[in-house]
Amino acid sequence: MPENSLGAFLRSRRERLDPAEVGLPGSTRRRTPGLRREEVAQRADLSVEWYTRLEQGRGGPPSTQVLDRVADALLLNRAERAHVFLLVHGQGADGPHTGAADLHSRFRGVLDGFPYGPAYIKNAAWDVIAWNRAARLVLSDYETLPARDRNVLKILFLDPASRALLPRWEHEAALAVSTFRGELTRWGGTGQAAGLVEELRARSAEFDRMWEAHDVGALGEGVKHLAHPVAGELSLWYSSFAIDDEPGLGLVLYTPRGEADMGRVRRLLDG
Repeated sequence: MPENSLGAFLRSRRERLDPAEVGLPGSTRRRTPGLRREEVAQRADLSVEWYTRLEQGRGGPPSTQVLDRVADALLLNRAERAHVFLLVHGQGADGPHTGAADLHSRFRGVLDGFPYGPAYIKNAAWDVIAWNRAARLVLSDYETLPARDRNVLKILFLDPASRALLPRWEHEAALAVSTFRGELTRWGGTGQAAGLVEELRARSAEFDRMWEAHDVGALGEGVKHLAHPVAGELSLWYSSFAIDDEPGLGLVLYTPRGEADMGRVRRLLDG
């Protein structure tokens, strides 16, 4: 991530704002996109010099009250606002867990408890470190991948089969990148995760474009549509859960959305 991560993020949010959205003259008369620094400063009730220093990474950390005003001025959503506070105040005392030493045995019963629901556990660098049979047959055959390639983002951006599996690949990829950026900030950016970002930026122009957008999101829950080569079209509910006693680890669970989807998954796993 860039050294002045806060400034880069604030600038990206400023440049994406439509002036008309905040009651300012339209962008047709502007040489650069979005709002000017002085306009953000005015909306946040700050001096232009102070806000400029904030974007340039000069001066001390801003107060909570100032951050709130800047977030309001830039119309940040909940995930973006949390991201800004993490960039300024840093992560909690617990660091991220990136190892996989005993996780297979510890969580095997949990994962196998969802025989028709693909489930896996990922670490702070989004390496898939434990999975069930349904995940291997529906999502990706993690067992056949080299350990260094069992990574959600590598599979998403570098594996052609993953792209073919996702009819809405662009949407899914952008959501993944924005979520990863938020989590990377939350867990302090391990060297492993930072190295992953650099590798993907070098190997995938699409990842580089999405990373440069500085979007921040959250995976949360929703519906994923798959075009499975054997099972056919599938709609799966997905949910992402933090594992409380293991900072940086998360459980991702998919369940068939309807009876037809359940039938297709059952035939795939039982066949």
